[in-house]
Amino acid sequence: MTVIFWIPGPLRPMAGGRSQVGVHTSGRTLRDALDMLFETHPGIRDRILTEQGEIRQHVNLFVDNNDARSTGGLATPLANGVQISIMPAITGG
Repeated sequence: MTVIFWIPGPLRPMAGGRSQVGVHTSGRTLRDALDMLFETHPGIRDRILTEQGEIRQHVNLFVDNNDARSTGGLATPLANGVQISIMPAITGG
């Protein structure tokens, strides 16, 4: 299965400068796809997941147009060709 990750500007240097990264995974969950992304671009891992392996509070992951936190978190099921957007949370005051 192929999954496309959209990489935000601050993480692009860790992804070879690319805004889009395709990964092949035999797994069917968001965690499986992320594991493959981290295998090829290990510097991204600590920016997305905590030391406990959970999605960082200030990072949002969208599977197609759905926030992964509302669709099962890292257990969110994936379909072939799905697009995953990594979005840093924006705060202000």
